[in-house]
Parts: sequence; structure tokens; C-alpha cells
Amino acid sequence: MCLGSGVWEKVCYKCPVLFVSLSTPVVPPQFDHHTLGTLAERESVSALLSPTVLVAEDSGDTRHMLKRALEIRGYRVLEAENGRQALELTRQYKPHLIIVDLNMPVLDGLETIKYVRMMKGASEQVPIVAITAFDVYGMEEAASEAGCNEYISKPFDLDYLEKVMKGLGFIL
Repeated sequence: MCLGSGVWEKVCYKCPVLFVSLSTPVVPPQFDHHTLGTLAERESVSALLSPTVLVAEDSGDTRHMLKRALEIRGYRVLEAENGRQALELTRQYKPHLIIVDLNMPVLDGLETIKYVRMMKGASEQVPIVAITAFDVYGMEEAASEAGCNEYISKPFDLDYLEKVMKGLGFIL
């Protein structure tokens, strides 16, 4: 679409690209639809460049609240309802941070943390924040031994989560 004075706008998989037309429009190679691939069909380039946080939580309300709060702060959020889904998403997307509920169906949070730590590559070093409503004696130590970096008891406020994330180096 021509915007006047030889300036053209071309939409390439939801990513607007502006360029000046001399004789024919030129799209910078970093925005070529072949380089962006099928992932760009579903997400914007800015979302791809944002740090990715995986939220593994069986409570839909808590998952939704965390997702909204993190997206508002500029993070890309992946969601898992159980530990098995969390492992699949971790393998596929290699998140920069994992927030995992310790009491989930299919595969609980402690086992999920242990399996993430056994993965090769970036996933074995990813920071993990454990959250739980069942803060019983020894649970924090068990989470730490499984490999989590931080432990938060529910209910918690988002300011405290932000403080924990900042301590891990995750504030945009």
C-alpha cells in the first residue's frame, strides 16, 4: 500500500515494514517471510524478541492472572496445565524463565523441575521459580533440592513476584 512520496508499507506476516521505493520496493532480509518461518504466522516479531516465560499451573485463574501480568510487562508467555505439558513446551521453546506450581496433575512440580534440570542445553540452566499453596515443612528444601532457584508461597502478590524476577535478572 502506498503511503505517498514513494513510501510503501508492506505487511509480511503481521510485521509492518516501511521502505522507500526507488524503482522497486526492497524488503530488508531480516523481515523476509522465508526467514521468519511459520512461527511468524502466529506471532509478531516483537513477541519473538521478548523473553519467554513458561507458566506451569493447573489453576486456570492463577495461570491467566500470571499470563496477563507478565504480558503487560513485555514478556512472551507460554502456558502449561500440567508437568508433562511444561516439559514439552520447555523442549520446544527453551523458555528464559519457568514458573511452576508444585502441586499439579499428571506430573507434579518437583518431578517437572527434576526433568528440566536433566535436559541438555539451555534448559538445564533456566531459572525456575516454584509456587505452591501447600507450604508445608520441608517443601521449600525439597524444591531447592529438585533444582528451583526461588520459592514462593501462595497467595502472593505480583509485586513480590516482580521482586523475585528482578533478583533473577528478569525485569524489562
